[in-house]
Amino acid sequence: MQQKLANRTPFYYGWVILGVAGSAMFVRNAAASLTIAVFVYPLSEELGWSRTLISGAAAAGGLAATFMSPIVGSLIDRYGARAVLTASILILGISTLALARATATVTAFGITIPWAFYIAYATGRVIFSSPVQIGASVVVSRWFIRLRGRTNGILNLSHSLGMVLFPLIASIVIAQSGWRDAWFVLGVLVFVAALLPVAILIAERPEDLGLRPDGDAEEPTSDDASDTAQADAAEEPDWTTREAVRTPALWLLAIATGLLFLMQAGTNTHSAAFFQDQGLGALIAGVGISFNAIFLGIGSIVWGWIGEKVPVRFVMAAVALVMATASFLFTTTDTAIEALAYSALFGFGLGGMLTVPPVAYADYFGRRSLGTIRGITEPFTTFGQAVGVMIPGIIFDYITQGNYTPFFIAAGSIGIITAAISLFATQPRHS
Repeated sequence: MQQKLANRTPFYYGWVILGVAGSAMFVRNAAASLTIAVFVYPLSEELGWSRTLISGAAAAGGLAATFMSPIVGSLIDRYGARAVLTASILILGISTLALARATATVTAFGITIPWAFYIAYATGRVIFSSPVQIGASVVVSRWFIRLRGRTNGILNLSHSLGMVLFPLIASIVIAQSGWRDAWFVLGVLVFVAALLPVAILIAERPEDLGLRPDGDAEEPTSDDASDTAQADAAEEPDWTTREAVRTPALWLLAIATGLLFLMQAGTNTHSAAFFQDQGLGALIAGVGISFNAIFLGIGSIVWGWIGEKVPVRFVMAAVALVMATASFLFTTTDTAIEALAYSALFGFGLGGMLTVPPVAYADYFGRRSLGTIRGITEPFTTFGQAVGVMIPGIIFDYITQGNYTPFFIAAGSIGIITAAISLFATQPRHS
């Protein structure tokens, strides 16, 4: 199927791969932190669940993904991204549909636990955090080398579009007919938008279809500047997993990425509730989420382009500083303009957070073992997300009893530390 389509497609088949991978990134927003943020208020009001309890489902999924990621990475290298992504979309759709009825609880030691909600949402969160995130970026990075920065940026633009539409659709359905119907609509959207394209169109590598990365000619030469760029791309790094894990750069990138996701998960999950606590209303809270997502898309393209021109460690440091600045500014939010401006700035930083690390791993270690390498490092990301979604809720419910400010100060400080760590992640060289 893919070979026939590649032969008939008037343009490089890698762009088809990018589009299909983008559809998976789009629908993973069914389990995104910005999507659950829309449900926090109605769930807590109708069911009496605390914000810590609700965000705990995302934390549970993140912790589970921490243990799943190494397995997922190995499966991608062994069986291919298409198989992993197809199964993932199927599971994500089912788990999202299940959330419409997942209200059963159990009480243990005086604590009411919404076990059905936890199982359904945590399952979707595992898919969001591990197989879709790893699989989509790995297959795109295998099809593109010279254009890796901008194509990963476009990939995350698809994610940004989902960040805008999924919370918006959920908000509209919640307002019209309730949160149960909202989950059902999102589950159907997952199946319609991604399942068939992922199952039918993905090919693992351009070489499998007789093509070259980036759509280059058969044999690059070095006769002119353009050909030299192609030759440089052909001389990409080629590290085995065993070699990669012995480099400090791998672990510095992993730690820095995990810290960025800690900042992201906490802020995105609680931002809508935070704006409403500030007296800005549900409308501004929803628009703030949209601004976050829109500027994430813009940032994905900008940071991806910069990543092709500037060493990625410097780009990651810049991303961390942008997110840190936005986190500090959140503490001063008391007007609608400030809420929207700070959301936009934070979202712009998130575009780099999603785009730059996958490019860094591929640029540093090559394509051969990229799935396994990503699987080994992804637990830092998923653990950061799991911790990140819980910290603001704990601070709000139990420490300050109604104030998110300490979290934003801590997040800004973490961003500065992350920038310093990123600068030390120099590209490794074979000895």
